[in-house]
Amino acid sequence: MTEQQSPPEQMATGEGAGERGGNYKITIYELENFQGKKCELTEELPNITEKEMEKVGSIQVESGPWLGFERQGYAGEQFVLEKGDYPRWDSWSNSHMSDSLMSIRPLQIDSPDHKIHLFENAGYTGRKMEIVDDDVPSLWAHGFQDRVASVKALNGT
Repeated sequence: MTEQQSPPEQMATGEGAGERGGNYKITIYELENFQGKKCELTEELPNITEKEMEKVGSIQVESGPWLGFERQGYAGEQFVLEKGDYPRWDSWSNSHMSDSLMSIRPLQIDSPDHKIHLFENAGYTGRKMEIVDDDVPSLWAHGFQDRVASVKALNGT
């Protein structure tokens, strides 16, 4: 039986895709099922039309992870794209409202430690909850029942 490396050990040795300084590679295709014009990327692209593409119809992630966005300039709904094939838009999106991906960037994993602040209201106002645990299966259990309207990621991914 082999022992798996923990994420901090992977980062220290530079193994695995997706850590800071890691290799990122993704190929986007204009049409579904990996057809039409294609573009290989190793760094962020704020507007896919810069590569003379009208839209993204399919994606192949060789190494990552990557974040795709429905609008230019990393705006709108986000899609986490891990290693694998995405033959059409509904394979990376659960949304029936959005069928576009207009900007994309590597997901940088900057630290094994993380801290986020959740706020009850938009604009980082209202009650605040700080999360530093690995997993919070229930906000209710921590006295944060209502809703989360804004989030600040202070450290981590």
